[in-house]
Amino acid sequence: MVKVTVSGVTKEYETGITYGEVSKDFKDNCKYDIILAKQGAKLIELNKKIKTDCEIEFLDISDPNGHKTYVRGVNLLLLDAFYEVCKDMPLKNVFIKYMIGDSCYCEAEGIEITDEILKKVEEKMHELVKKDIPFEKRVVSTQEASDIFEKHKMYDKKKLFEYRRVSTANIYSLDGFEDYYYGYMPSGSGLLKYFTIEKYDNGFMVNMPNQKTPTEVKNHVPSPKLFKTLQEAGNWGKVVNVRTVGALNEIVANGGASNLILVQEALQEKKIAQIAEKIAGDASKKFVMIAGPSSSGKTSFSHRLSIQLRTFGITPHPISLDNYFKNREDTPIDENGNYDFECLEAIDVEQFNKDMTALLAGETVQMPVFNFLTGHREYKGDFLKLGKDDILVLEGIHGLNDKLSYSLPKESKFKIYISALTQLNIDEHNRISTTDGRLIRRMVRDARTRGSSAAKTISMWPSVRRGEDKYIFPFQEEADVMFNSALIYELAVLKPYAEAILFGIPKDAPEYIEAKRLLKFLDYFLTISSEGIPKNSLMREFVGGSVFNV
Repeated sequence: MVKVTVSGVTKEYETGITYGEVSKDFKDNCKYDIILAKQGAKLIELNKKIKTDCEIEFLDISDPNGHKTYVRGVNLLLLDAFYEVCKDMPLKNVFIKYMIGDSCYCEAEGIEITDEILKKVEEKMHELVKKDIPFEKRVVSTQEASDIFEKHKMYDKKKLFEYRRVSTANIYSLDGFEDYYYGYMPSGSGLLKYFTIEKYDNGFMVNMPNQKTPTEVKNHVPSPKLFKTLQEAGNWGKVVNVRTVGALNEIVANGGASNLILVQEALQEKKIAQIAEKIAGDASKKFVMIAGPSSSGKTSFSHRLSIQLRTFGITPHPISLDNYFKNREDTPIDENGNYDFECLEAIDVEQFNKDMTALLAGETVQMPVFNFLTGHREYKGDFLKLGKDDILVLEGIHGLNDKLSYSLPKESKFKIYISALTQLNIDEHNRISTTDGRLIRRMVRDARTRGSSAAKTISMWPSVRRGEDKYIFPFQEEADVMFNSALIYELAVLKPYAEAILFGIPKDAPEYIEAKRLLKFLDYFLTISSEGIPKNSLMREFVGGSVFNV
């Protein structure tokens, strides 16, 4: 017998009972369906057996880790159904590409996606849910995993395992369909009740619940500009034949990293030059408004854009909207009693508009500088007057929100949305979260520039994300252009910097589970040295050595 304690309640069970069976006795502890267990600093799948006395916590599908597990489960459910429905068609592969909001965009190679096919796939998925088929897990050697995926013609996975240092891999199967997944999986298909599928562009969207409302599924709300930017990034990955981590590792192993870096940097410089040309072609533009989520490389981008603008005879004046923060005592307080630096009300909007209107009218304005140590705005004799060929380059999270710049003529503003939209997948069925990429960027930068621990950056990340969801993402489609700051090689460069600080998080820290997940993720990459990265690269904002003051 084993004693299992949940929320202070201890019960005895037969040795070998699964966590899932125990969870049935504690289903009222969670608001939604239980999908994972947590024991100390370890997440555990519900199919695993309990062999010793333990104290555990159950996580439902509204928990961050529970929600990730749900999404992975739906992906495997989708693939099982898709290959079954299309077994007599010339289907080569289904590529799970990226998340847009709560929808996952996928494409199929070898067949044309039709509403009829998608209807059959969705019906098959619901059929598998009703059967509540268990997700079976088996541990095989890395070589055996490679052989399995060669047999299944999953060549991206085979290539991934050629560069794995670990000796074993977890293979999951559902109703006979085998696949590999990075992360934990549900116990069975019966948990995956909430999803819809709809045709979109050349592929289809799998719509899933939001973490906050895990039993509600909404149709995808199109974001055409964001989708186009993501597709451009993916197409470029195809051009250089680097769509997955395995392909990137192959280039690194064969000595091609330096050339890949130079090509990627040249592509970004070309994009920035095109944006500058577009701005220069419209004399009415006097304010370049740059906004994007945390760790998008906004500061480096604004510097590089300013240089390109100079090639068109334009004199740019970079301004950080942070300099218009209200004095600390006037800063709004959030629901937890902390200063809310993310909200628009933290900015002195009135003073900003007064200064910008005066500059547009040709007046001389003394520009403020915010002192983050004292928490007050200061004036140190920095006077500015716009000349005929001058332009202001404004960077801050509210740049795309017209409420910030309400007094400025719409035709005078050129809006740019910047984000790190990674074009790389782990393999064809395991995508890389753009949020993970930005979190790793921020951890590395905060450790270098602020002396912050990885644990501190991880702990504040949910608050940062809430601010982005509220104040940045709703305005992204209002941008005149979007710039993707992700570099196809960057995670291989960030790896040694991030690993060093992630290993410093102790096992008893609340952030340990997330640190462990990120370390496993980084282990897929072969390392690229930062020495060959140009001094003006966006990557220098994070690893150091930039020619810009970042």
